[in-house]
Amino acid sequence: MKKIGVIVNTKRPRADGILSELRSRAEELGFSLFAEDPAMAEVLGATSIPVETFGEQVDVVLAMGGDGTVLYTARALNGSAVPIMGINLGSLGFLTSVADSELIKALDAIANQNFKVAERDMAVCCIYRDGEKVGEERSLNDIVLGWGASSRIVTLNLSIDGESVSSFMCDGMIVSTPTGSTGHSLSSGGPILHPGVGGFGISVICPHTLGSRPLVVPINSLIEIDVVHAVKELILSIDGQDGYKVNQGDRIAIRKCPHQVKFLQLPEHSYFSVLAQKMHWRGSSL
Repeated sequence: MKKIGVIVNTKRPRADGILSELRSRAEELGFSLFAEDPAMAEVLGATSIPVETFGEQVDVVLAMGGDGTVLYTARALNGSAVPIMGINLGSLGFLTSVADSELIKALDAIANQNFKVAERDMAVCCIYRDGEKVGEERSLNDIVLGWGASSRIVTLNLSIDGESVSSFMCDGMIVSTPTGSTGHSLSSGGPILHPGVGGFGISVICPHTLGSRPLVVPINSLIEIDVVHAVKELILSIDGQDGYKVNQGDRIAIRKCPHQVKFLQLPEHSYFSVLAQKMHWRGSSL
């Protein structure tokens, strides 16, 4: 792994200081750096190439910023097998598992092939209108249908593998991968799914019934959401990006993506340690 793609969130306050450190160590290790932004490429002494070509030209991508930077990187790779290493430029994230203070260790780990590889499932979301597909997106984190121009509720019908589950009067619905289960889904009362679990979490947002509970369905399920009634235009958000406007009569179909996202992690990385830290689990005090 000698060709390293770099995607940096320059709005992070620690970004400027760590770039010179990256450039220096990369030169010592004989790495060739590639960046999507010409100005960033100049700072790093890197070659500027379109981010869409990263999957063809680099061996690994450093996503430097927060979890949002990693999600952007996963979308940009567009199904490529090139792995991502998340470098956090703030507080430790779920996807940016390497702290900025560990950058040199991370670069050395890449040079020495001393890392763990974690594979994460993705979802494919298709939007249908009048029986015609009008959009398709990949999701590493979650697919959220809801909100819109007013606070009025909508009616959504949920089906799994062609079998109707129920109709819900609610504010919206969340379908999350295990990776995304610690995000919006969790704040809506959904379960935490370990990344090794082959499944999707489904949560109804503010249902107008006390009997509604989150579901976990197999990863090979076909999840379909029909907008049965809506007096407003809904927003379909993919990994936090408001990509589509959805109307009454539209259908959302979600299934497992044939491609996974690969992450490089330091050998000592612990999913449960990160989870406990982010969830502020401290145990019982006597």
